[in-house]
Amino acid sequence: MSSQRLFAAVLPPAPAADELAGAVAPLHEVPGAGHLRWTARAGWHYTLAFLGGVEEDVLPDLHSRMERAAHRTEPFPLRVHGSGRFDGRALWAGAAGGLDTLRLLAARAGAAARRAGLPMEEHRRYTPHLTLARSRVQVDLRPFTEALAGFEGMRWEAGELSLVRSRPPVDGVPGEQPRYEVVRAWPLGR
Repeated sequence: MSSQRLFAAVLPPAPAADELAGAVAPLHEVPGAGHLRWTARAGWHYTLAFLGGVEEDVLPDLHSRMERAAHRTEPFPLRVHGSGRFDGRALWAGAAGGLDTLRLLAARAGAAARRAGLPMEEHRRYTPHLTLARSRVQVDLRPFTEALAGFEGMRWEAGELSLVRSRPPVDGVPGEQPRYEVVRAWPLGR
């Protein structure tokens, strides 16, 4: 039986991604930018729950539980806001707006996956972030986070919970990016 690497996410709309792309472009000129692997714009998302490898026979139950999680959560305002880093290895853009609802949706997506029988990692405080770049080596990311610190993206309404398939980059291909495909999406609210 085949499995798929899946995660639940909220995806920014194209105008918000356009705006963020404009703010990120100058960062490619910051000293040290060459040490970073910049995520492709098509991969920008706010992960709610990473599900790992999911077997085909689990999908019907998982889909129905994710649908319930979406319907129990009302649409909420969101915007890309500011920046941060995880150690010296990941640069990200943050979020502002309905963060309590975003955290609730993340908890519901994780619970849906657990109830469908998926082994989910221990719960830790959810930090909404949209990964912009990663590094295999320790990099001083402060110049990048400082450059994006004041970024205030346009307000948009998060109205959908997406289940996304992740395909890892092809080994040995320079610049190869993970590929993401929305396999199912459910509207928020009733």
